Amino acid sequence: MAISPTEQRVLDWLGAREAQMIELLEELVNIDSGTFDVAGVDRVGDVLRAWLEDAGFEVCVSPGRDLGYTFEARLDAFDRRNTPGHVLLMGHRDTVFPEGEAARRPFRVEGTLAYGPGVCDMKAGLVLNAFVMRALRDVGGAPRPVVMLCTADEEIASPEGRAVIEAAAAGARAVFNSEPGRAGGGVVTSRNGALFCGVEITGRAAHSGASHRQGRSAIDALARKVQALHALTDYEKGVTLNVGLVSGGEAVNTVAPSARFEFDCRFPTQAAFAAIEPEIESVLAREDVPDTTTKVVSRKLFLAVEEQAANRGLFEHYAGAADDLGMDTQPTFSGGSADSGYTSAMGVPTLCGTGPVGEHAHTPDEVCHLDTLVPRAQALALGVLRLAD
Repeated sequence: MAISPTEQRVLDWLGAREAQMIELLEELVNIDSGTFDVAGVDRVGDVLRAWLEDAGFEVCVSPGRDLGYTFEARLDAFDRRNTPGHVLLMGHRDTVFPEGEAARRPFRVEGTLAYGPGVCDMKAGLVLNAFVMRALRDVGGAPRPVVMLCTADEEIASPEGRAVIEAAAAGARAVFNSEPGRAGGGVVTSRNGALFCGVEITGRAAHSGASHRQGRSAIDALARKVQALHALTDYEKGVTLNVGLVSGGEAVNTVAPSARFEFDCRFPTQAAFAAIEPEIESVLAREDVPDTTTKVVSRKLFLAVEEQAANRGLFEHYAGAADDLGMDTQPTFSGGSADSGYTSAMGVPTLCGTGPVGEHAHTPDEVCHLDTLVPRAQALALGVLRLAD
């Protein structure tokens, strides 16, 4: 499709602002914002809010209960009629890294690569969304209202953010979640859902030599449940179970009176989760060691982004815009989970991974390909401009 004069002005606006994008990205990366570092997460929000407000946007803040706040910035449609069917640009400010990580590994650039905690997951995506909003505003708007939503707790499955996300996505024409893009031009059209659970087991302490028979080992019960949970993994169905954290006991010569473990379950569809959930509950409910008790103390759920017609249609729309810019784009499956699962499950056309290309998220090697900042922003902006029907 030929690029219109209005589209070209938006593309040129973005094309001239790579340096400013990198400058804002550096500021965000150098702020610690682990999910439970509420002050840090909100400092990132404050920087973005100030940037958007300076550009003329009105920003609406929703305070968190125990975690950081969420905010929305809205751009009216160019005809001001604001008919139903807005476009939602999503992103999260929290990272998985501990306090002090930004000082230990501050933002740095080597050639076209940028490093630092949260640089691709997903502070670069936040920068991209903010600049797309400004580009559209400065050129006169888009055919539909555009909303930028920025949340604070995605890394722990959005216990507070989910309701805000679902409210913001209601009635949307399209949702673009600017999680990291994949190498080779990949955007995420489907991704796993995930269940995260913390489990505590209570047994009975006893001297391991003098009164072993009277003890009830919580560690013994834990070990049996770990084996049973792992046995539920079914690679053909795309379902995996992993116990990633274990602890327990009081002393080497004491029968363990308590133990704790945390596990996750990954699944490609809600149907797959509906099938495996009763089996998980059965493992947790049974008394593997007599007189021990098991309690689920935390439960967090990400929904899957499933292959469906609405999502495929939005990918094809985005891919057409990217193709007009000379960009290769491929639909990609992700084993990770994200907030896009909530909007996809609502039936809202959803595309994830529209942010700059990044790799090695959640590790010290996390990297963002800076040479994709502008092109991916241009592809998103062009896709938004062409959502007229």
